[in-house]
Amino acid sequence: MAGSNGKQKTARDMILSLGVIMIAAWVIYLFVPHDDRPRDVQQVDYRIELLTARRAAAYPVAAPEGLPDTWKATSVRFKSDAFDAWHLGFHAPDGEYVTIEQSTQERAKFVDAASQGSTATKVTEQIGGRTWTRYTGGRYDALVLQGSTAGSTTVVAGTGGFAQLSVMAGALKLS
Repeated sequence: MAGSNGKQKTARDMILSLGVIMIAAWVIYLFVPHDDRPRDVQQVDYRIELLTARRAAAYPVAAPEGLPDTWKATSVRFKSDAFDAWHLGFHAPDGEYVTIEQSTQERAKFVDAASQGSTATKVTEQIGGRTWTRYTGGRYDALVLQGSTAGSTTVVAGTGGFAQLSVMAGALKLS
């Protein structure tokens, strides 16, 4: 028969090949590490950056005092060349994220960026002897300190609810 060389694949050969491939995939799966545990939060020590920011910034820099150990600082930065921008992020006890943002940037632009596009509500609240305005609707909810502190804007924002944001705002010390 023309074109026939006796090496044609049969259904049996294809099933055997599929079996070899499945065994190889299973062996690879066994050697790939599987860790389904939640990752530990990488905590940062922000004291040095806080001291640097408090010396360099044109406004009193905010940082919490007296928060329980269950609040873990996870990110910190101060950029004097970018409107004296201060950022301090925390992993809250329930796994949500809360951040403190301050800057001398134009208020509307800064609040929009820091709150991830949230918009002001008509709700204000007194926290720690200061008046804060609630912002909602963006990726984050936020509390924005009314008025300015030496030309800066202070925002407490995050994925946590207003109860968590209020805890952070109440713990802030400006100096």
